[in-house]
Amino acid sequence: MTQDPYQTLGVSKTASQDDIRKAYRKLAKKLHPDLNPDDSASADQFKAVSAAYGIIGDEDKRKKFDAGEIDADGNERPEQTFYRDHAQGPNGARYYTSSGGFGGEEDLSDIFADLFGRGGARASAGGRNGSRGDGGTFHMRGQNARYALELDFMEAAKGGKKRLTLPHGETLDVTVPAGVRDGQTIRLKGKGGPGLGKGPAGDALIEISVRPHNLFTRTGDDIRLTLPISMDEAVLGAKIDVPTLSGTVKMNIPPAASSGQVLRLKGKGIARKGKAAGDQLVELKIILPKTIPDTVKSAMEAWRANNAFNPRAGWGEGKG
Repeated sequence: MTQDPYQTLGVSKTASQDDIRKAYRKLAKKLHPDLNPDDSASADQFKAVSAAYGIIGDEDKRKKFDAGEIDADGNERPEQTFYRDHAQGPNGARYYTSSGGFGGEEDLSDIFADLFGRGGARASAGGRNGSRGDGGTFHMRGQNARYALELDFMEAAKGGKKRLTLPHGETLDVTVPAGVRDGQTIRLKGKGGPGLGKGPAGDALIEISVRPHNLFTRTGDDIRLTLPISMDEAVLGAKIDVPTLSGTVKMNIPPAASSGQVLRLKGKGIARKGKAAGDQLVELKIILPKTIPDTVKSAMEAWRANNAFNPRAGWGEGKG
């Protein structure tokens, strides 16, 4: 019997969707088959965690599960009115309808099994694979499947192909668009559960999480970078190498540069399809050596004695 999905993910029934998502990500990272090769116990746990997230990680399915409309495997539960409507037919016949749809006495449990699926594949009363006992056919779209995919910062920024390992060991090749954001969902049409009858397959919904970068951060389609510069580069100006998403470029540091000053590299940010590329914003940060030479100290003392510059003049005197 499938465990309650809330218990599997270790969350309460009042947990927010964000809390459920965080719990799933934490467990998926810990149990993922790529990180636990030849560990069948972790693989089974990963399958269970992914299946649980497929139920309560989807708001619509979660509502149905909480209402008792589907079980922990995502299969629909039979409505109680079904039994009452058909338990007593004309002339006292059990499970009989005048249209002949059930063909006289039948085992109701078998009807339910065919209607709601042995293993989730059968679709209707008196038939299988979408076939109805009255000669008609059910056509129903397949269920969507939800998965999580973790990318490093550069993979998300540049896009490309990524192979996702599914809970049951299958793989799914995902085309990651350039500029995909953390928390964004990629929809793969027709890659979810199979449809019933001639119904189309559901979609695969791939939720993206992006690992942080050691240098870059993202604001919209702009990339931000804090660039350390030396005292002489700040005073005299310089032309230095600066890392970008597309490689290293030369950038001019103007003379008399200050910490916190932001320089812009046009078009060096995120480039998304159909959108103008963002910029790279470079914030300067002056870094002094741990040991200051005596010659520099003497020069600074002379400068202090002959200059009245005060960077804090008027500081904190704003109206408010």
